[in-house]
Amino acid sequence: MDAVKTLARGENCPAPSETLGVTVAGASALDVSALLLAADGKVRSDDDLVFFNNPSGPGVRYDGSIVHVQTSALPPDVETVAITASLDGTGPATFAGAGFLAIGVADPSGQEVVHFDITGLSTESAVVCLEIYRRSGAWKIRAVGQGFDNGLAGIAIAFGISIDDEPPAQQAAPAPVPTQGALPMQSELFAPNYAESTAGVGIQKQGSKMAKVGMNGEVMARAGSMIAYQGDLKFEALGAGGIGNIVRQKLSGEGVPLMKVSGRGDLFLANAAQDVHIIDLDGSDGLTINGANVLAFDTTLSYKIGRVQGAAMGSNAGLFNCVFTGRGRIAITTDGVPVVLNVDQPTFADPQAAVCWSSSLQTGVKRNDQMNFGTLIGRSTGERFTLSFSGQGFVVVQPSEEPPGGMIGGTGGGQQSGVGGALGGLLGR
Repeated sequence: MDAVKTLARGENCPAPSETLGVTVAGASALDVSALLLAADGKVRSDDDLVFFNNPSGPGVRYDGSIVHVQTSALPPDVETVAITASLDGTGPATFAGAGFLAIGVADPSGQEVVHFDITGLSTESAVVCLEIYRRSGAWKIRAVGQGFDNGLAGIAIAFGISIDDEPPAQQAAPAPVPTQGALPMQSELFAPNYAESTAGVGIQKQGSKMAKVGMNGEVMARAGSMIAYQGDLKFEALGAGGIGNIVRQKLSGEGVPLMKVSGRGDLFLANAAQDVHIIDLDGSDGLTINGANVLAFDTTLSYKIGRVQGAAMGSNAGLFNCVFTGRGRIAITTDGVPVVLNVDQPTFADPQAAVCWSSSLQTGVKRNDQMNFGTLIGRSTGERFTLSFSGQGFVVVQPSEEPPGGMIGGTGGGQQSGVGGALGGLLGR
């Protein structure tokens, strides 16, 4: 058995074979990715980022634990494969407290032949571990260990990945709504108030707690929100909706786990028996909304994750929400019957009760508790901080201080949940 070659930072060695398996091991949970880089050190397109949501590329495959690289299958214009790792947000915020980080490169038999221990990291939350690169017609391995304080976004920007929103798809013409036939039995369930809505096409209300979408094209909906459908529909999981939103969701914990529904028929959506409301955007103003409260929206709307202005409160993460712009319809949910406040004077709302607001409003955070002996020994009014709004617009407030699913309802599996999760976790509520 050949001895394992141990590399120091900056050191290189020949690649032992055409087929390589790279493993990144650490004491904390990591997101591992590989980037295919051209001669200028940049990706050729966003598809050159291979990670859990895009697990294969030409010559590179990630199976959830090992990055498999076949150098002979790499395109001729790819000069380097960079292996990176970022903290996934469930543990330490930086590598200073993340424990050991070790990189192993194995040959086709699975035997480790190259090893690299990364040390000396402190404030970084992402790192380029090593590079497999082409030199004079041969492939070599270089130990890198370069850290980034701004996490996965820093790596994405450094290697030319766009984190801007992807262009929205074209909205197809709507379809006529099928009619409901007679049912051969009697029940109060067959009363008109329980019947399928015969309202127009597109996103409509079906009672108070469901939305119905007359389909002849595409619509974006919260993943898992389908409760029934009729016709020929197809469902495609989209994660956070585009590589830019995936990166921002990893940074902020905010976002909407999306699915694209396409075809012709009727789609019925709901989320935890929440009340459903319809908002039409005319393009003159955007809608800033807690990701936990998004149910479905037209593909004519653009969607991104943005920082709520004035609410950073000294945190690197700050407060993030979903921002929708353009012309189209969005279905939102609230926990109970909401109130819509017209912001014609200084307006304040509990951050866990504020559902959405006009994006043109100026936002901030106001401290309510007065600092005194009572607060020093842990007493509080329970209303320590509120979101403030000023300008011209509206704020929708629900009669509940938790989004659907509790404090992680925003992403359906992420770190925080929009206003409630981000600000509540940030301020220790």
